[in-house]
Amino acid sequence: MIRDPWWFRALRGFAAGALILWLILPLVPLVIWSFARGWRYPDLLPQNWSLQAWEVALSGRSGVLESLWVTGLIAVLATALAVLIGVPAGRALGLHRFPGKAAVEALILAPLIVPGIAVALGLHAVFLDLGLTNTLAGVVLVHLIPTLPYMILVMAGIFANYDPEIEEQARSLGASPLAIFRFVTLPAVLPGIVVGALFAFLVSWSQYVLTLVIGGGRVLTLPLVLFNFATSGRNDIAGAISILYVAPGLVVLILTSRHLAARPAFAAGVR
Repeated sequence: MIRDPWWFRALRGFAAGALILWLILPLVPLVIWSFARGWRYPDLLPQNWSLQAWEVALSGRSGVLESLWVTGLIAVLATALAVLIGVPAGRALGLHRFPGKAAVEALILAPLIVPGIAVALGLHAVFLDLGLTNTLAGVVLVHLIPTLPYMILVMAGIFANYDPEIEEQARSLGASPLAIFRFVTLPAVLPGIVVGALFAFLVSWSQYVLTLVIGGGRVLTLPLVLFNFATSGRNDIAGAISILYVAPGLVVLILTSRHLAARPAFAAGVR
């Protein structure tokens, strides 16, 4: 086994450390604000510390805990739907060539290019006619617009390097379609599903404009609560809510990275 030279390992460690520092530094002021009782310029640190912001954030009257649950539920449901739709769609794009494929790919990318407010306002009339405005189901469905492109494109890249002949071999040996999917296809594409689902979950978790327009302020998610406190000048409570807002995404990212690290190769069926 050939080992990388020491300078390359040192450079890689430095780059990893710099990336982690770059990601953590923006969170430091939020943590300080969440325990501060007033923090004014030019003080480097607050003069007074307090747990009042956390007491308010974790109390029932603030609506934070309820919105945290609603946000998680919406993100999980939107991610599940994105997986159910994105895996077969990604397989079709990755394995097959057909007329108009480039146009289909452009349409899939369109929600990521068009401004979110334009998409939300355009869909509001449609959802209003369907009776989906101001409902949890409507918010879940509208979250598919920004989440599906990530899921489909990730799976298209995975299936582009996938050899479907191993499924034919399993079928020739008498395996049922369910067994082929469970023991052949799924192990091969599972890392891609995990990555796509991670993107879908985080994108849905962070949605503000789509939730506000379609939910009408009645479906209260954590980004809406955070924006309300931030615009009211309560930086201490906004800091506490921001920590709660960021924490689930970090947990999902850590768990997913460990899962992917434990699977260095897709499967024997991938070329």
